[in-house]
Amino acid sequence: MTSIIGNGPVYTNSAQGPYLENGAVVVEGTHIVAVGECQKMLAEYPNHTFIDTGQQLIMPGLINAHHHFYSALARGMVVKEPKVSKTFVEILENLWWKLDAHLTLEDVRLSAQVSIIDSLRCGVTSIIDHHASFGAIEGSLIEIAQCAESLGVRACLCNEVSDRAGAKKAQEGIEENLHFIEFAQQSDKTMLSALFGLHASFTLSDATLMNCAEAALVSNTGFHVHVAEAISDVKDSLERCGKRVVHRLDDFGIMNANSIAVHCVHTDESEHELLAAKGVTVIHNPQSNMNNAVGAAPVLKMMQRGVKVGLGTDGYAHDMLESLKAVAILQRHLQQDPSVGFNEQFKMLFENNAELVSGLFGVRLGVIEPGAAADIITMDYDPPTPLSAENAKGHLLFGLCGPLCTNAMVNGRFVMRNRTLLTCDEQDIRGQARASAPKLWAKM
Repeated sequence: MTSIIGNGPVYTNSAQGPYLENGAVVVEGTHIVAVGECQKMLAEYPNHTFIDTGQQLIMPGLINAHHHFYSALARGMVVKEPKVSKTFVEILENLWWKLDAHLTLEDVRLSAQVSIIDSLRCGVTSIIDHHASFGAIEGSLIEIAQCAESLGVRACLCNEVSDRAGAKKAQEGIEENLHFIEFAQQSDKTMLSALFGLHASFTLSDATLMNCAEAALVSNTGFHVHVAEAISDVKDSLERCGKRVVHRLDDFGIMNANSIAVHCVHTDESEHELLAAKGVTVIHNPQSNMNNAVGAAPVLKMMQRGVKVGLGTDGYAHDMLESLKAVAILQRHLQQDPSVGFNEQFKMLFENNAELVSGLFGVRLGVIEPGAAADIITMDYDPPTPLSAENAKGHLLFGLCGPLCTNAMVNGRFVMRNRTLLTCDEQDIRGQARASAPKLWAKM
């Protein structure tokens, strides 16, 4: 596709110039070839199709660094005898572990589809997902990958390995990861990637961790694991091996520069030093952490020590701009200091997330500049105050939200135009999901 997307302010997120007052982005094929003042771009590329945004904000596609597609069918769930969950482990036992134990491959497909649809509607074009379906492990990742391909998003997938359902299921999980890693390596690597999924230290034995480490070594793949999300994870690790979670996982080679450590709510300075030294990317999920009442991750301290911290939703939501808001709010509440968190939250979403997925997909993402992949969104934002280079971040934080997204281009192809998805029959998928969800709830 050769096109010019222009006639609006452009937030490029580029060091070459983060903002243009009335700009345009020139796309050829799957990449951006030029960015500049709109009339200048039209003059230099007269044969390109002009897509007039009508003064809508143009910006890079957003990135979700930790999602759980499989949780989608739990929304509004009604059960006959609901149990009150007072701890994080009880939340897992009473809800999520029951849910994933009963998922069929059809449920997996529908969950992925509606999650991706909702993500695209919020301007999210690249997603790192952590999957669990202990009722249907084999083939689940390829099922999700096919959904991502057909809907048009970049997806990095993994399968959760855990001993909580027994040794047989743990081995099936290892094999599913290995099979999918091979599948992803033979696919379009700019659109599909893989990590080796682990649940968390407290549901993994030493033997299983060793098996996972040896299996992943063959494929030179990083890990995607929940780390010290609740204090119970730390207590388990200390009681079992006398070490905190990050140190325990590091003993098996899990903590490396290709790995993602999710949450890290209950981590100390020694763990932060190790994470920084090993180049591990930590993914912060503030809304989920507050919802589960597990605590506030010390992400500002981590970043001060050189830890790379990205941003995700943990399946709680799809809107990365709302997650952006939550970062500073949580940290300010925690420290009782309204001056903290502003620059750090932007670094998480717009720098560290971009760096992470650029490495996973082998193309420059999260930025609008020549040579970057053409992942571009437009936002129907009519600012009530002047929008400029000096205050663009203030508008991103306090003015924007995901549902303002009107158009989404991924890899040079429009997947949403004027809020209409072009890659699926959205109403049909949502109808299928509504019909399937009560059947899943009845099993639980």
